Order: sequence, then structure tokens, then C-alpha cells
Amino acid sequence: MRLTSLAAGIFTLALAGYVGVTTEAPAKGAAHPIPHAPPGQQNTAQDQGPLKVQTNVVNVFATVRNKQHGIVNDLTKDDFKITEDGVDQKVEFFSREVNMPITLGLLIDTSASMDRMIDAEQDAASRFLREVMRPKDEAMVITFDFDVDLLADFTQDTSVLSSAIRRARVNSVGGGGVVTPGTIPQGSNAGGTDLYDAVYLACHDELATEAGRKGVIILTDAEDTGSKLRMQDAIEAAQRSDAVIHILLISDRMATFGTGPGVAHRMAEDTGGRVIDVHNEKSLEKAFDEISEELRSQYVLGYYPTNLKRDGTFRKIQVSVARPDVKILARKGYYAPFK
Repeated sequence: MRLTSLAAGIFTLALAGYVGVTTEAPAKGAAHPIPHAPPGQQNTAQDQGPLKVQTNVVNVFATVRNKQHGIVNDLTKDDFKITEDGVDQKVEFFSREVNMPITLGLLIDTSASMDRMIDAEQDAASRFLREVMRPKDEAMVITFDFDVDLLADFTQDTSVLSSAIRRARVNSVGGGGVVTPGTIPQGSNAGGTDLYDAVYLACHDELATEAGRKGVIILTDAEDTGSKLRMQDAIEAAQRSDAVIHILLISDRMATFGTGPGVAHRMAEDTGGRVIDVHNEKSLEKAFDEISEELRSQYVLGYYPTNLKRDGTFRKIQVSVARPDVKILARKGYYAPFK
């Protein structure tokens, strides 16, 4: 069930990991074949009842750019190498054309520091969603300042999304932020920019139940001054929901202080996304164009992990290609399922 308001709070900090898919094959004599599973993951057939096949396929979406920053779209399956915790994995599934639907979370910072760019953000974000979304794609719109508000739940209707974006208003009220009920830790902050809380809510409460490719695009200066959760909580929620975080870092060229850039790069790099610096309206439009290009120019790689333990631990993924002078954008790992 989707939330009608994210401002109602976070219901739990107990994060549940999920990686693969459990499929039930037809009983003997059925018309459909049994899905393929690697050795050690098939249960012995019984005389009665269906044969259950459990497959834990890890999917990795990768974007590859050359040193001129152009998209590389002529790679083959044999060009890729994947390791998990340093152990080579066999790429079983590969595709250059990704038709899988995209589910997007658009998060807009509406704290006072965004005042000079809010109009440009609304224009560029609306255009981006109109251009990038295709049938079966969905998106939602969230704003965050002293609180986190869901302005539009998942929908395919770009007019609904644009209307929600236009309702975003900069909140310059100081202090006294809304106290969020539930099991979320109550820190000493009484208000501020709730970036980490917003990312956690978007990933844990909204994106976690969605299938396919999932991305979070955040327009912010990445200066969190009010969240009750930590940056690591937000990153872990994104990793567990298989969501990639892209941050359009709204910053002043003259600014030489603040933790925003470091926070932005950490959140993006740990989830397989990236940070694009934005200083004006023109660079904002270019940033959205780059994100749009990447979302539609991905390779999908799938493998059966050699580590069959269902222990809920974080597994590090590294993707490389047999071609010099390229940069790969892919997630850095995943949480194994629990027993």
C-alpha cells in the first residue's frame, strides 16, 4: 500500500533485504518448462506437489561513457566482467536495449537555500518527466525542507506530475519543524533540511515494493540540517530497494564551504548514480538531459551469485569492461536475502 502522505512519518527502521525472485514451476506434466537455476539451487522433485525452483538473480544496470563523455552503446556480453566480493561471476543475462519500465522518485529541496533556483527547477523537472517517461513508466514527486511531503504518488500521468511540481514552494520558516511520529529516532534537531529522511522515505516506504529499474533524482544543495536519520540509513534504504540516486547539486560557484558536495558524492557513488553540478538554469537543463540519456542507454547484466548464503549481508559488486578509457556507472553492491 502506498502512502497518501509521507509527512505522517516512518513506520519502521527494520530494513528487509530482497534480491532475487522465487518462482514456482508447474507440476510434472505441465505444459511450461521449469525455469533454469544454477547447480545447488534446485530442490529435488517430490512425488506429490509442484517442484519449487528458487533463483536469486542479481541484476545490474550499467551506463558506459567514453573519455569524451559520450555514451558507449556497442559493447557485448563478453566485454563485461563482474565480481562479487572479489569473486568472478558469470554473466548469464545481457541486453543492450532496456525496455524495462522505469520508476522514478523526483525529490525537490524546498528549503530557503533553493529560493533563487526554484522556478528553473520546476520548468526543467516538468520538461524532463515529459520527455523521459514512456508508457508503463511511473514517477512520484516529493518535496523536503522542515518536513517531507508527497505531492504526487506514483502515476504515469505527466500532467499530474507537472501540477505537483508547480505546487512546490520554498519554505523559509525557521525552526520548529514537524515532529515525526513512529519509531524514527528523535534527535536533537528541531527542524531544518530533512534530506536523509526524504531519501529514506522515498526508498523504504515507496520504491521498495516497485519492480524494475528504479531511480531517485534529487535537486538539492545536499546540506542536511534537520534529519532524524543518518546519511547511512538513507543510503542503505536505497541499496535495499535497488534504487540509484542521482543528485543535481544546486550550488554557488563562489561557495567554498559546507558538507553538501561530499554528502552528494557519497550518496550517489554508493548507489551507482552520479552528481551533476548545477549553477544556473542552463546547466540545470543540461543536467536533466544527461540523466535522461543515461536512463535510456543502459546495459542490463544478470548473474547467479556464487555465494549462496542467505545471510542478509552486503555484497560488493564491481563491473569492468575490456575497453580502455571508459567510465562505468553501476551500483556498488546489494544486500543478500535473509534465510
